[in-house]
Amino acid sequence: MAKETGRKLIASNKKARHDYAILKTYEAGLVLAGTEVKSLREGRASLVDAFAQEHEGEIMLYGLHIAEYGYGSWTNHVPRRTRKLLLHRVEIAKILSQLRDGNGLTLVPLSMYFSNGWAKVELGMARGLKSYDKRQVLAERDAQKEIAREMGRRLKGRG
Repeated sequence: MAKETGRKLIASNKKARHDYAILKTYEAGLVLAGTEVKSLREGRASLVDAFAQEHEGEIMLYGLHIAEYGYGSWTNHVPRRTRKLLLHRVEIAKILSQLRDGNGLTLVPLSMYFSNGWAKVELGMARGLKSYDKRQVLAERDAQKEIAREMGRRLKGRG
């Protein structure tokens, strides 16, 4: 089999971008079992309800669902087990200091992908949005669409 190059998206967490204001993103590797990798290559993963937290000086990913591999036997993995994230020590220290400051920040997985054959997860340092913040963002987005639509009409000479 040829060596994979580039980036192949496995799963994305669209709801996280709606529910949180993403302040900074990090790329982390995952510690996986053999059948988990095979299941990910089939695209059978869900980031819904997943989050990352500190555990004994390391960052762990909780709630990530990787479906059981269809051709696995007794060696199959547990779908919602806790998985260790691989980051540089400097990044871990920076993330933990931000999380411990008590500013209401949390680590949310935004997407999961293969980068040159290695499973990676994109983490976002995020702050939760209130419902009125979400409405404000939607109103701004609608206004931008309307402006773009009107500019298109004017440029075409129909306005």
